[in-house]
Amino acid sequence: MRAPRIHITDNRSFEDKKVDKKYALTRLFAYLKPSLPLFIAVVLGNIFGVALSLFGPYICGVAIAEIKPDGTTDFSAITRYCVILLIVYVVSEIVNYLTTIGMAAVARRMTKAMRGDLFTKLVHLPVGYFDSRQAGDVISVLSYDIDTVGTSLANDIVLVLKSIVQIVGSLVMMIVIAAPLVLVFAVTIPLSLLTTRYIAKKVHPLFRKRSAKLGELNGFGEEMLAGQKTTKAYNREEEILQQFELRNREAADAYTKAEFNGTISGPTVNFINNLSLTLISTLGALMFAFGWGGIGLSQISSFVLYSRKFSGPINEIANVIGEFQSSIAAAERVFRVLDEQDEGVGDKNDCELEDVSGDVSIENLSFGYLPGRTVIKNFNLHAKKGDLIAIVGHTGAGKTTIINLLMRFYDAQSGTIKIDGCDIRDVTRQSLRKAFTMVLQDTWLFAGTVYENIAYGCENATRERVEEVCKAAKIHSFISCLPQGYDTYLTDNAVNISKGQKQLLTIARAMLSSSPMLILDEATSNVDTRTEQTIQAAMTSLMKGRTCFVIAHRLSTIKDADNILVMEDGNVVEQGTHDSLMAAGGVYAKLYASQFESY
Repeated sequence: MRAPRIHITDNRSFEDKKVDKKYALTRLFAYLKPSLPLFIAVVLGNIFGVALSLFGPYICGVAIAEIKPDGTTDFSAITRYCVILLIVYVVSEIVNYLTTIGMAAVARRMTKAMRGDLFTKLVHLPVGYFDSRQAGDVISVLSYDIDTVGTSLANDIVLVLKSIVQIVGSLVMMIVIAAPLVLVFAVTIPLSLLTTRYIAKKVHPLFRKRSAKLGELNGFGEEMLAGQKTTKAYNREEEILQQFELRNREAADAYTKAEFNGTISGPTVNFINNLSLTLISTLGALMFAFGWGGIGLSQISSFVLYSRKFSGPINEIANVIGEFQSSIAAAERVFRVLDEQDEGVGDKNDCELEDVSGDVSIENLSFGYLPGRTVIKNFNLHAKKGDLIAIVGHTGAGKTTIINLLMRFYDAQSGTIKIDGCDIRDVTRQSLRKAFTMVLQDTWLFAGTVYENIAYGCENATRERVEEVCKAAKIHSFISCLPQGYDTYLTDNAVNISKGQKQLLTIARAMLSSSPMLILDEATSNVDTRTEQTIQAAMTSLMKGRTCFVIAHRLSTIKDADNILVMEDGNVVEQGTHDSLMAAGGVYAKLYASQFESY
């Protein structure tokens, strides 16, 4: 017998989980591989374009050399050098433009692949993952963080590549022109590197925190916008604004702190570069004045220009360090999600659940969403094929948790659930869920036509069959009155129809299914009592021959159940038929009486 799989929900935030920076860069390189030929072409183009531009200072020095000590000047030669210089810079900029476009294409492919993988991962993550996180925070990773990575790839990588080539090329040319002057950089370069490294180490956690705070802000905003009717109904606008202001301030402070510390490296390195230019100019002037090393004005002019080309890229690299830290922090958040364990891990060797009759047995089941907090305790149940099992009890008694365990949205810590004698942990989740049809209290409809929403769970549903079940669900007349009937487009989450109408659509959707087992979680909670009574016959037809699990608060709707489970604090305190439970005069009888006393 297989050991029970223990599910512990991980409540840590994105910020709390650490991902190694080198690991994140390695993963980014994996996404680069499919575009490696284009990337190599971009690198070679950068080398060619920058190398071409490095001839500029040399040509300028040669042109200056045409000004002779005796005052004579060869203007035709200077004109020729100016034309060559113009051609060099024009061709160099064209190459740079093409490489920039090429790198943007590489970045676009990488971010497209990352976003596709991330959304695929989100689809396959367990329900518990989303129960412990704000939707806005997850969406922030899918949108903001991936966009941050893409922007950095498209802009910063090209800049760094150009800078590296320019630094190396300028250094070589300076050594050729006047090697003694290069000694100045023996002091300024280590100083720049140490400063840059210190700042990078300091700002990386700040950018990680910035991404986390922005995710929290997005999550809060999404939550409040979804519940704006409740906010207005309770006049809580001012309190919500205060809470938003607090989170907005925290996000702004994190953003400001990260940007301030991230951009400070640019001015610092620029100061060091200006210091090196001052030292070069001073030392070069002394060497020319005293004739040391045979250096002339043309060499000094070229050397100064190359020193700017040498120190300028160092300054640019320092300026983008903050953006690099931001993109790496964003990449870490993306890879944290990608490294989460899929819900289906362990299903590959499981068998398919086939020819299900609907015999369900639950033995000694115990479960808690959090360690040390048991919700269901030693739960036992046997439902024969075609039985109607009703689950009732006060809010928080554990009714919906039983459904979550039946569908394997969560796995129990101990005990077993068997369908036709097969432990559900030994069958694939896909085949298990195909054996069930669910109608939930929280209705979900997507942006699409009425027909598409109803046929969602049955790919081959014909229009005639859809209309047939809609008539049974007492929703056909309403649909016929819509502007385009079954082809009427429902907006996101169908906000253009009432909750009761949405629930009737989901009931019609369930009626299309031929699954041998049915779960109704307060399936008629959003319809009025009269409408509920009119669709009871259709619901009875839907449940006929199926093993049904019904969670109900209106006890009048489950009087004909084969077995009624009365739950309190995760325990079944009573079970039996309606008549036997009423005769016992226990918890169920009191619940039933209290409902009718309220009318």
